[in-house]
Amino acid sequence: MKTIGLIGGMSWRSTLEYYRIINELVGERLGGYHSAKIILHSVDFDEILRFQGDWKRLGEMLAEIAKRLEFCGADLILICTNTMHKVADYVQEAIDVPLLNIIDVTAEEIKKAGLEVVGILGTKFTMEDEFYREGLRRYGIKALIPDEEDRKTVHRIIFEELCFGVFKESSKEKLKGIVERLRKDGAEGVVLACTELPLILSQEEFEIPLFDTTRIHAEYAVSFALKG
Repeated sequence: MKTIGLIGGMSWRSTLEYYRIINELVGERLGGYHSAKIILHSVDFDEILRFQGDWKRLGEMLAEIAKRLEFCGADLILICTNTMHKVADYVQEAIDVPLLNIIDVTAEEIKKAGLEVVGILGTKFTMEDEFYREGLRRYGIKALIPDEEDRKTVHRIIFEELCFGVFKESSKEKLKGIVERLRKDGAEGVVLACTELPLILSQEEFEIPLFDTTRIHAEYAVSFALKG
């Protein structure tokens, strides 16, 4: 079994989900008392938020962490958040082991589902900057984003509620309304492009497919770790 390196803490609540899902999947596939080999570097999220916008600085910070994980024996690196994949290429260039890109593996799942148009829910950086939409576009997938007011709502719910473990029914209903508006605009599915969003939204509540990026990322990491 290969060792998975996690860059977590953004936020720690979603990093918990990575740890849980990865270990559960390894246990299911190998049986017995098996669990995953994981090295976790959990950042102080406040330090990351302070520099959001200075992407060069953040790229350097995450690259240094990735190099430490590689030095400690990680065979694969995951950045446990969607937004910071804005600097994923910079991080990959700094290490010799693979960085499993959350956008690439999510695109693979969208293609498997036979979809060509999806909506994106995430932080304002993920929704508004081109890196996520461009990443999906490379796979022939068109990405729709909510209107400005809905984008503000999603961003606020993520940072003012979900990152603090606050899950309001009223906020869930607002998010469901945003998903419905994306569907009406032509989205065949919706990407939960923030690792906190699966903490409040689940597939059972929707008719169109939701792509849980946390679980998808974790599943591909396990497949890599157990390969061969």
